[in-house]
Amino acid sequence: MDIATIAGIILALGAILGGQALEGGHIGSIMQPTAALIVLGGTVGALGVQFPGSVLKQTLSEIKQVFMPDKVDLDAVVKTVVSLANKVRRDGLVSVEKEVTAIEDPFFRKALELAVDGTDVKVLREALETEIGHHEEHLEGPAKVLEAAGGYLPTVGIIGAVLGLIHVMENLSEPEKLGGGIAVAFVATVYGVGAANLLALPMAGKLKARSRMHIVKMELAVEGVCAIAEGENPRLIERKLSAFVVEKGKEAEGQAAGAEARA
Repeated sequence: MDIATIAGIILALGAILGGQALEGGHIGSIMQPTAALIVLGGTVGALGVQFPGSVLKQTLSEIKQVFMPDKVDLDAVVKTVVSLANKVRRDGLVSVEKEVTAIEDPFFRKALELAVDGTDVKVLREALETEIGHHEEHLEGPAKVLEAAGGYLPTVGIIGAVLGLIHVMENLSEPEKLGGGIAVAFVATVYGVGAANLLALPMAGKLKARSRMHIVKMELAVEGVCAIAEGENPRLIERKLSAFVVEKGKEAEGQAAGAEARA
């Protein structure tokens, strides 16, 4: 479980509600189901127009990665590659066939199976890199949905505000109805801007970072398998992959920071 995500959401909502209370306002005054219906319903509808149903379904499934991310152990990949490289150096490439079938990661296992089958290294790399490209496009879908939601939410919130003001103007002769209309107007804007900047955009950035780490793991596997297929020295392979992990880790952190800054 990602404690930072949960703590961040609690802190953000707590600060807003706490500030409302300290200013003397009632927390119940910002609990407007009508405003929530306008903002959330309008945003979901817009997302349905922009994205196919399969991507929306994938997004619902992948949101759990924000709270309970899959562990990406790059060091374990390096250790496995080095272990296999040592055995290949002693007994040949075919000798690791049994170990390959025991590897759980389907992409890593497939890459090693192709290498054991004697696939040319250049062809092997091209095939695996093409597959990585497809995976990357697939993994980016949920983040794009959340980024789009981050754009729609404030706009739909403004629509809700306008609707609330229209309601107010229609009931100027009935002062008892003015308060409710004004509340819906302002609360709809709060819901839209708050949901976009406290939930949708930060979650999109985190999903991008998670996806990038999965792609780095696949790229690491490609480098390791190709090095094994070329018969490189296991110690050299270990150094090269360790440097790769450090370099890609910094690159992923930089991309995540850039995404947060843009958000």
